[in-house]
Amino acid sequence: MNKIVANADEAIKGIIDNMTLMLGGFGLCGIPENCIAALVKAQIKGLTCISNNAGVDGFGIGLMLEQRQVKKMMSSYVGENAEFERQLLSGELEVDLIPQGTLAERIRAGGAGIPAFYTATGYGTEIAKGKEVKHFNGRPYIMETALHADFALVKAWKGDKYGNLVFKGTAQNFNPMMARAGKITIAEVEELVEPGDLLPDAIKVPGIYVQRIFKGVNYEKRIEQRTVLTN
Repeated sequence: MNKIVANADEAIKGIIDNMTLMLGGFGLCGIPENCIAALVKAQIKGLTCISNNAGVDGFGIGLMLEQRQVKKMMSSYVGENAEFERQLLSGELEVDLIPQGTLAERIRAGGAGIPAFYTATGYGTEIAKGKEVKHFNGRPYIMETALHADFALVKAWKGDKYGNLVFKGTAQNFNPMMARAGKITIAEVEELVEPGDLLPDAIKVPGIYVQRIFKGVNYEKRIEQRTVLTN
């Protein structure tokens, strides 16, 4: 089945106000830049965004925050975005801050059909408030539920028309697990290749998990924090 769509604008069709989205990436590495730009242009509002972080001011999910498109963020790290901080402190934005390993496992569980699991992470902190606690081998664990999304927006290095995806280096990050946890998964890729061009062992997301794919353009690949060594 050919899953290619023309561009990001076509790919995000069906995303409407008040939906839940997963957006791949870690920092600014491996984020779906084209899809985010299309969402900003479409001015879709009231979104719940599940992402490791909230981008930075003026880039990534930071662009959506500036346009007041995000109602709630579910993230593990938010320290690079001043606008995020302002909206949080002013009460404009709801935030669910989740330990990074727990966030990753909740997403993975959603794609694997596991409704919930127990983890010791967060026990005795605000994170455990209101959650079920059980003891295993004398140690307390809190129950965490799986995460799902109406749409998962991911970025890969290469893909084919069937939706098979290959990632490069750390750009893999949250993308593969999110691709499995969305009801509809949209993949933007740097290179769109012919079926058979991808080495089977290199494919991290089989096409069965991807509904739409397109070749992205104008990737900036920004450096999140530039460090200069001086003598």
